[in-house]
Amino acid sequence: MTDRSEARFYREKGVAARVAQSVEPVLADLGFRLVRVKVSAQNGMTVQIMAERPDGTMSVEDCEAVSRAVSPVLDLEDPVSEAYHLEVSSPGIDRPLVRPSDFNRWAGYEAKIELAVPLEGRKRFRGFIRGADETTATIELPDAADGQEVSARLALSDVGEARLVLSDDLIRESLRRGSKPPAEDGPAEDAPSEDAAQPEPQPRRKRRAETNTA
Repeated sequence: MTDRSEARFYREKGVAARVAQSVEPVLADLGFRLVRVKVSAQNGMTVQIMAERPDGTMSVEDCEAVSRAVSPVLDLEDPVSEAYHLEVSSPGIDRPLVRPSDFNRWAGYEAKIELAVPLEGRKRFRGFIRGADETTATIELPDAADGQEVSARLALSDVGEARLVLSDDLIRESLRRGSKPPAEDGPAEDAPSEDAAQPEPQPRRKRRAETNTA
């Protein structure tokens, strides 16, 4: 069982929020933690469920197990109003940071953070993680000008999105912890994660659509 006591500070909206509400208890019962749900226009519509074990690992077999478990729940609770592809994946190396423990686990590595609520007129921060408590994350700012604070304390409740910055050091550490490297030979600063374990997306059709076309 996962530790249910540490809630995510990240919150989806709209359809993604409804999917997250449906699948998060299922994942917890299986011993996984929800990282993020994302709904995109890929392949018409794709619902991506990003998950991991408490130690941060997630294999292809784990993804397949999660997919099998959440599919009937999504069919029953019906949070998506149209046909879609279901994709279950690991967070990847340049992973989203959605819990205080993510900041502590990856302390010392660089992150990009965008606030939903500006701090002293600033919404975008990039720096090295120095840890977090239950409410606040601290990052060191390499771009701080003379006379400015070299660190920023960001309220987690104000964070819109946060993720690690892909780098050689991060890849080496992820390998040490048991993750796989990206498919490319070298990291590109804003390249998407290619390391995320995932089975092939599975097409889902609403039952009413199947009935109507029978």
